[in-house]
Amino acid sequence: MSKVAGVDVLLKAKDALGQITTIGGQTGASLSRSASTIDTSDKTNGGWTTSLVGLKSFSVEAEGFVTLGDEGQELLELAFEQRKTVFVEIRIGADSNSDGITYTGDAVITSLENEFSQEDAVSFSVSLEGASPLVRVVGVKAPA
Repeated sequence: MSKVAGVDVLLKAKDALGQITTIGGQTGASLSRSASTIDTSDKTNGGWTTSLVGLKSFSVEAEGFVTLGDEGQELLELAFEQRKTVFVEIRIGADSNSDGITYTGDAVITSLENEFSQEDAVSFSVSLEGASPLVRVVGVKAPA
């Protein structure tokens, strides 16, 4: 077992040629998973609610510095402009790590923002909402 530094985890997206491309300039990213609940309570539950797991969803948030000419950032811009889904990948651990985890799925961009502060570098933030199941694979990552 080994711990992984957050600096080593990158959000990536698939380009038009099917190549996985890192979204450059990242300073942070997060993956959120959630599930809705279905109330199955009835009068025989002794005054307690009961539930079943309903639909699951995922979302990704990322931010960083705008890097002119970056393929990954351009991929996000085009997907947003063209209202296309984006295939995203997050890998925790080195590709050769047999305990590493890869998350993949299609997502839609729900927000793409730029910040132009006078006292800071130009930055971006992106919010993605899952448009497919999120696939989790544990093990060595095969070359793309």
